[in-house]
Amino acid sequence: MISKNKVNLAIQVLPQSNTKHPYAIVDKAIEVIQQSGLNYQVCPFETVVEGSWDEVMALVQKVHEACYQNETDKMMMYLKIQSSKDEDLSIEDKMHQYH
Repeated sequence: MISKNKVNLAIQVLPQSNTKHPYAIVDKAIEVIQQSGLNYQVCPFETVVEGSWDEVMALVQKVHEACYQNETDKMMMYLKIQSSKDEDLSIEDKMHQYH
């Protein structure tokens, strides 16, 4: 059973395109994340998102599709997920000491 608690998802897309610079495609992926309404933090190598399991998995699919709709020919997508059966996890819990 998948918990309904908030999880943290780190998502990194490494698109390859014959017609577009990879950063332009990554920018489109980040736009999809921004439009999701989920809490997120863009980092130099990945973007961390906070939401329920179902929300972040649906977002992964949307990001994947957006990359291919924006001239990606091939792509590596790396995901890291932190979850807990007993509590919500937040980006702020890990980052508050660095603000």
